[in-house]
Amino acid sequence: MVLAGGLSYERDVSLRSGRRVLDALKAVGVHAEMHDADVSLLPALQADPPDAVVIALHGATGEDGSLRGVLDLCGIPYVGCDARASRLAWDKPSAKSMLREAGIPTPDWVALPHDRFSELGAVAVLDRIVDRLGLPLMVKPAQGGSGLGAAVVREDTDLPPAMVGCFAYDSTALVEKFVPGKDVAVSIIDLGNGPEALPIVEIVPRDGVYDYAARYTAGLTTWHAPARLDAEVAAQVAETALAAHKALGLRDLSRVDLIVAEDGSPQVLGINVSPGMTETSLLPLAAQAAGLDLGNILATLVTRAVARA
Repeated sequence: MVLAGGLSYERDVSLRSGRRVLDALKAVGVHAEMHDADVSLLPALQADPPDAVVIALHGATGEDGSLRGVLDLCGIPYVGCDARASRLAWDKPSAKSMLREAGIPTPDWVALPHDRFSELGAVAVLDRIVDRLGLPLMVKPAQGGSGLGAAVVREDTDLPPAMVGCFAYDSTALVEKFVPGKDVAVSIIDLGNGPEALPIVEIVPRDGVYDYAARYTAGLTTWHAPARLDAEVAAQVAETALAAHKALGLRDLSRVDLIVAEDGSPQVLGINVSPGMTETSLLPLAAQAAGLDLGNILATLVTRAVARA
């Protein structure tokens, strides 16, 4: 069963991912059906339990660990990390703290709940953030994906509206030091011989910011797979991504988003446990660059999920 849809802000993207996953599995001979994560899901699982589930849900529904916990309760194996690791990766401040403890570089940050923002006084809080982290800054929801609610702040006057836009998507804002450099993504898969990094994908958004429109609108972003990096830098990026995957206790597949600073050093921005599978998504691009078939990758991961059960 391919789970797609849900009720998050990323529902449309999830449905596109689900259809591509479904087609890829069918192309390699796997009998698969797509199902939404709604009130009919549990009765369907009970009436006709699938051998395994592929989660193509994005946003909280597929990435905060809750659905994985329900699948565990139902005894249904699934592709991807367990509920605990999913919860950790989903919450960006928690994930960044874990990465920092493991010695994995990530930009300095502060996490600010909306209630504290209001109680302590917006102007005073924002002034302290700028004093501490400097400019420019990156503001994004502490929990969320697809670039929704994210904004680059280059002037202090741009910070208040960026915070308001962020709070429209989440009750906690992650304000992060903006690191100039190359945006890259490393997809990690484990087909049975341990996690390995696929070719690095370099992301070049036309307007400079990899937001929702840049991710899913044809022509707004150029991708290079493999990324245009020196061999030594590319090896360090892949090593850092693998370390992040392992530090958070992930399995099967993930996508690690990084920035390669101007001095060539990589810093981890976030980890996605349910990577997009649309026609402009990064894991399929990386798989293609590696000469791998997406359907075969997914079928192998399904087989591994079944074997775990």
